[in-house]
Amino acid sequence: MKIVTKNISIKNEIFTLTNQRAAFWGKEKALILSDLHIGKTAHFRKNGIALANHIIKNDLERLSILIEYFQPEKFVVVGDLIHAGDNSEVDEFCSWRNQYHDLQFYLIEGNHDRISKKLESKLCLNFKAKHLESENFIFIHDFEEKQEKFQITGHIHPGFVINSSVKSIKLPCFVVTENQLLLPAFSEFTGLDTKNLPKKGRFYVFTDAEIYEI
Repeated sequence: MKIVTKNISIKNEIFTLTNQRAAFWGKEKALILSDLHIGKTAHFRKNGIALANHIIKNDLERLSILIEYFQPEKFVVVGDLIHAGDNSEVDEFCSWRNQYHDLQFYLIEGNHDRISKKLESKLCLNFKAKHLESENFIFIHDFEEKQEKFQITGHIHPGFVINSSVKSIKLPCFVVTENQLLLPAFSEFTGLDTKNLPKKGRFYVFTDAEIYEI
């Protein structure tokens, strides 16, 4: 797995975007991502749709490599950590999580995060709330029009269509506007929304090898 990075400045802070669907906030030593949707493939299998379980393994392997690369002190998930409650993939995630006792785990609740007290304890969360605020930023799953602070969000699973004379290619991306950083979905087992994106944004589209600013 190749990690490609691009530094951008937001509110005089440096954020490092990666082609591995996560960002790093150097000042706070925080690895930031959204929409893991843990348990999604297990949920499909439970409902009779045959899917391989390598997707969660690949996602967790990418996370481990990112943690090794950035050496974060905080792990911030901006919503939709869980897809459909507790299941075998949640167990797998919790086993993975137990490797990182010193890593502070923050969950900003998303629309899929229906987490019981029992499951919250199992996940070893250090923080769980609808939003997390700092001096200049607010982490929240879905963008809020009336919010005054710069918002770091997920939920949309943003994608960008690159057209050529041969075919159109749809790629995941980050989107940055004057008041929002929209994160891509971390899990590769998600669709891409190319329509409901922020207006007047800069798009940071990425592949396995490069990040392009559009």
